[in-house]
Amino acid sequence: MTRPASRGLPAPCPPASHAPLSPVRRALLGGGLLACAIPAAASSGMRVLRLSHVVAPNTPKGQALEHFAQLVERYSQGRIRVQIYPQSTLYGDADEVQALQFGAVHFIAPSLSKFGRMGLPEFELFDLPYAFDSLEQVRRVMDGVPGQLLLERLQRNGVHGLGYLHNGFKHMSAQHALLTPNDYLGLRMRIQPSRVLADQMQALGASPVALSFGETYPALQRKVVDGTENTASNFWTQKLQRVQSDLSLTGHGYLGYAVVTQQRFWENLPNNERALLDQAMRDALQWGNTLALEHERSSLQALRGTTALRVHTPGAAQTQALRRALLPVRQQLAQRIGSVWMDLLTEALHS
Repeated sequence: MTRPASRGLPAPCPPASHAPLSPVRRALLGGGLLACAIPAAASSGMRVLRLSHVVAPNTPKGQALEHFAQLVERYSQGRIRVQIYPQSTLYGDADEVQALQFGAVHFIAPSLSKFGRMGLPEFELFDLPYAFDSLEQVRRVMDGVPGQLLLERLQRNGVHGLGYLHNGFKHMSAQHALLTPNDYLGLRMRIQPSRVLADQMQALGASPVALSFGETYPALQRKVVDGTENTASNFWTQKLQRVQSDLSLTGHGYLGYAVVTQQRFWENLPNNERALLDQAMRDALQWGNTLALEHERSSLQALRGTTALRVHTPGAAQTQALRRALLPVRQQLAQRIGSVWMDLLTEALHS
């Protein structure tokens, strides 16, 4: 893991105007964490960039972002360094996007669900239950028209999208098997903040509880929530088997991320540095997406091997019942974002 260090960090910048500051921006300025649009270079001539994310360093996302930092240092021959702050050590789920917009960090890798809260509910296409049968289908959507249009739409919020990163398919967990809709009745299920994910749990008869990634383990431990959905790799690296007795391999939803930067920062970079960072990110994402497949397999194997967890696989009839129960979620999203996006999704899946 790239260790945080104070040497070479950009100095805080004064606000561009005398307009009143929001509470978050005032806190960022007060903490000395608001960076200029172009980060200051250290006296040695090195440019130091901050990258914040919320998962453990040994997850596929954590490893892919570490690989990005290594590639940047290699490609720039040490002139640019990326300092990584994993596991919400700098910013968490609730404030990382705003911190990026204010220039307090240079790169973040939020889950795709978070962009709905930025006024871009079209990103919740990726949250639809049973929308994808394989990562190959996910790749078609991301590389195709829907995925590229979504990255372009981020610019409305002063954000530039660099690419997508896989984590894999999500499964359901609780203190009993979750194989049919009846198994969810009355449960409090942790979700990421997402209208689609909330609708999903309600369609199954459960109560959705939106919590940040870092709050999930303690909430399960204290029984604030009864269960959650997550990928095998996140389940394993977060040791959720200590607070959940049953994992049901529903594979109902996809979890992915977009690596993004601040639009103004990106545009103000020298052309050669922007090209270098872009190449390093593309190479790191390709490497990381391959790693994610293997990590998902090895994590699931490890979970099957632990005596602390019962692993269940729904049968065909049970999966079909879950699919039927969740059909209204697709209709609700279509009403909110328009049928055009649903058509683009369908076309990309079958391209």
